[in-house]
Amino acid sequence: MSHSDTIPLHPSSQSDIDEIENLINASVHQSVPPARPPSPPRASIPVSVSAAPSPFISSNLPTPPTVPKSSSSTPPPPPPPRSDLSGFGPSPNTLTEPVWDTVKRDLSRIVSNLKLVVFPNPYREDPGKALRDWDLWGPFFFIVFLGLTLSWSASVKKSEVFAVAFALLAAGAVILTLNVLLLGGHIIFFQSLSLLGYCLFPLDVGALICMLKDNVIVKVVVVCVTLAWSSWAAYPFMSSAVNPRRKALALYPVFLMYVSVGFLIIAID
Repeated sequence: MSHSDTIPLHPSSQSDIDEIENLINASVHQSVPPARPPSPPRASIPVSVSAAPSPFISSNLPTPPTVPKSSSSTPPPPPPPRSDLSGFGPSPNTLTEPVWDTVKRDLSRIVSNLKLVVFPNPYREDPGKALRDWDLWGPFFFIVFLGLTLSWSASVKKSEVFAVAFALLAAGAVILTLNVLLLGGHIIFFQSLSLLGYCLFPLDVGALICMLKDNVIVKVVVVCVTLAWSSWAAYPFMSSAVNPRRKALALYPVFLMYVSVGFLIIAID
């Protein structure tokens, strides 16, 4: 079909087509929103280069020190356990040690405490420093030794002599210790008991000499010397443990007990 064969549209159809095109063009123009004007520039907040911005409030606490990372991921080995006994480290296990080691340790302690009590040393004026490592084995040994020596010296009733001597020394030491504590003495009960027991060492020596030398004059001289030695050993501890105004009340019973022991040494034959 040629161009000349084209059928012209009806005027009403042409008007409808034009109306549809106008509606389409109007809808397209209405759907596109108008362009918004550009927003004004905002003020910029200065940011430090050394610290990154944080949304939280800054604190006045000091920053913790940074720990440098080690090159290897293996943790350092733990420190070796302490082997000395001067601090609060673990005490050695004495349950599995030989019996002879325990006996030697106890004997060395008795000898060291005996030197601090009955021999001149710079710590005699302070009972706390003189006998910090107190024990009761030494006093028990000296009391038993003195009772055995007196019973061996007696010609009759040896068991009764030993019982009287042991009871006198043991009960006397306890009573004298309680007397010091009741007078306001600043000393431990067992520490005072240990000190009074160690002060019997000179009387033990005197009783042993009197057992070997059966002479009244020798006994009197030996007992007087050993009695003065025991009183001299007990004086600084008892006097420094109580108030100076009550010193005589603490020393007189101690001297009286040692005098009683001295009379027992001289009287037993």
